Amino acid sequence: MNGNSKAITRETLQSYLDSSPFIRFLGLRLDHMDPDLMELTLRMPARAELLRGGAVEQFHGGPVASLIDTAGDFALIQLVNGPVPTINFRVDYLRPCAGIYLLAKAVVRKAGKTVGVVDVDVVNDQHCLCAVGRGCFGMVQG
Repeated sequence: MNGNSKAITRETLQSYLDSSPFIRFLGLRLDHMDPDLMELTLRMPARAELLRGGAVEQFHGGPVASLIDTAGDFALIQLVNGPVPTINFRVDYLRPCAGIYLLAKAVVRKAGKTVGVVDVDVVNDQHCLCAVGRGCFGMVQG
């Protein structure tokens, strides 16, 4: 687990997610975590408040970006069991994100002493890749 002895349970990580009113509003649930592989997957259900509106129900880009940011953040939190504030992140929308839920699979590329880098793929319920992102996060020491 990246040489870190601060093991974290699935229940604890979900409780961290639930402690944020914004993340609760998004309805994010921990779908999968693997600290050894430095991977984490979050699920976001489709709800009217998260959709663009109109005849075709597609996720608004804002919630998709928030899903990417949060998945990257929590992929590192599972390793360090502490805060990792966002430095920056980018999103590339590949196609409209539509479906009954989205999955964000985050893969840690670097978990350094001061900076962590995470790549995130977002797929819909049909496993169609609809967005990709990369986040850079501060690895808080303390």
